[in-house]
Amino acid sequence: MAYQFRFPDVGEGIAEGVLVKWKVKTGDVIKEDAALADVETAKALVEIPSPRAGTVLQLHAAEGQTIHVGDVLVTIGEAGEKVASIPVTAAPQKIELAKPEPVVQKIAQPSGVLALPAARQKATELGVDLSTIKGTGKDGMIIVADVEATAKGAVVQEVKSVQPPSGPSVGFDKSGRIMSVPLTAVRKAIADSMTLSKQTIPQVTHIDEADVTALEALRQKKKEYAENKGIHLTMLPVLMKATVASLKTYPYLNAVFDAPKQMIHIREYYNFGFAVNTPQGLFVPVIKGVDTRSILDIAKKLEILATHCRDRDIKPEDMSGASFTFTNIGSYGGIAATPIIPPGTCAILGIYRMREKPVVKDGVIVVRKIMPLSITFDHRVVDGAIAAQFLSDLIKHLEDPELYFVDV
Repeated sequence: MAYQFRFPDVGEGIAEGVLVKWKVKTGDVIKEDAALADVETAKALVEIPSPRAGTVLQLHAAEGQTIHVGDVLVTIGEAGEKVASIPVTAAPQKIELAKPEPVVQKIAQPSGVLALPAARQKATELGVDLSTIKGTGKDGMIIVADVEATAKGAVVQEVKSVQPPSGPSVGFDKSGRIMSVPLTAVRKAIADSMTLSKQTIPQVTHIDEADVTALEALRQKKKEYAENKGIHLTMLPVLMKATVASLKTYPYLNAVFDAPKQMIHIREYYNFGFAVNTPQGLFVPVIKGVDTRSILDIAKKLEILATHCRDRDIKPEDMSGASFTFTNIGSYGGIAATPIIPPGTCAILGIYRMREKPVVKDGVIVVRKIMPLSITFDHRVVDGAIAAQFLSDLIKHLEDPELYFVDV
């Protein structure tokens, strides 16, 4: 009997992917675990293996098409066997939502429901009770489409079936020629995450500078020792280790705000996400248990995770569980920025290019190595004074290697 293989759950939080390339064609005789297709998810390029041996009777998706977990991907059976009719979606069909009915009655919305402000407003306008809706956004967040679908009695999954064009297209606006590029799975995930963060987290950025002259001299002195062990020693693992000490003093920056439960969860573990720039977009792998690792071990793990991100074979478990995040944009220039907090955390530390600058020290102008730092924080969890004290504590450890030695 023909077997319909559905797109499986390939990892934590992955609900959809883009079918990049088929590795089989109709009529191929395949073995169990043979590669069927490459699918790009928000976190990696995943090779989908066949769950059984047989003949490929039909492919049910086109290259470039977005497929969701549970969609039939391929039918496998015996040669000549009849296949149940499941059409291939070669050209995406846009499903238009009907215009909402005129407002009949406005209702008060419950406060404990996780919903975007725009969705909450739309629900009030359409007379929809948010507590009756299951959100399809990040972490169950109710989005405007959920409200509109509920108002029309539609199935939310229909909205998800709207497919973007499969490739770049050229057109014109009123000023000239333009090229329109559809979002990749990675770019879509970044867009969704950043939008969710800015719409739900009141975030503030505090900026300061650290004189890292002595610490940088120590790092340069030990670089050869690290290289003999096959490790490239940068400033990031040194900063991570110092940050653990400061987070233990100011633990609310290692927390997360739980809006539905109206609670703050303080993490007593130190799993640090760090931004990795790749040609496909930004990835944020997570190094676990920074407090239990040596600086060289952290440096080695950073290299391994960054390589997996660039090769697109990072595991989903290495992309989750962060309690705090770093973004190091020093190699790209600039003196400061306002990084966006990844949802699920409370703060992100920005690291910028170390420069030689003239400073006044003990009444004398001297040249020192200065590194700008920023801390962007969730103002629901901590106030500006706490964030400033945290950054001052971190700078204190970075400016005094002897204190770093005894306190980190």
